[in-house]
Amino acid sequence: MLDSILGTKVKMGNTFVEGVRLPVTKIKAGPCLVTQIKKLDKDGYWAVQLGFSQRKIKNVTKPLQGHLKGVIKSKIAPKFLREIRLEEEPKFNVGEELKVSDIFSIGDTVSVTGTSKGKGFAGVVKRYHFKGGPRTHGQSDRERAPGSIGQTTTPGRVFKGKRMAGRMGQDKVTIKNLKIISLDAQTGEIEVKGAIPGSYRSLLIIRKGN
Repeated sequence: MLDSILGTKVKMGNTFVEGVRLPVTKIKAGPCLVTQIKKLDKDGYWAVQLGFSQRKIKNVTKPLQGHLKGVIKSKIAPKFLREIRLEEEPKFNVGEELKVSDIFSIGDTVSVTGTSKGKGFAGVVKRYHFKGGPRTHGQSDRERAPGSIGQTTTPGRVFKGKRMAGRMGQDKVTIKNLKIISLDAQTGEIEVKGAIPGSYRSLLIIRKGN
């Protein structure tokens, strides 16, 4: 049984539930098109490929147009494609449309996967919350420096994984145990309690359960 759907982040806000103000994130979830079904005998596992959002056919490569031949209508193709693993054979066919109300309901607990905002190249103070060095005794230029990274004669090198300056953000992040506060079956918009990764209109994968 399918327990996931694709969506995009709309905005953050707050709402009142039984007199208590809760932080919420609004998500535009679905509708999704079934673009491909992976079969156990052919591919080695059960899965379904979902297509979400829209883009013009002129912005789709020829090989991808061939792959989406059964779902392209009025020169409009899905913008995002993601594969969802399944435990058993799906009950739907290629071309069918799945809505958020078919999978989720108010009160369900979900986990949301997205790509965090990119921060660019960042130092150790911003990236790993290093304290930094002292300003006194002529070290005014070492306040945000990482400090010594070297070893002694053994091993005589810097170990991989050392926390240093580098690219920050733009990582795959999953937030678990988010509760669905509201669900609009007509528009496909849902509100989940708490914050989720990503920027405005970024792709999200919403899964039922933890």
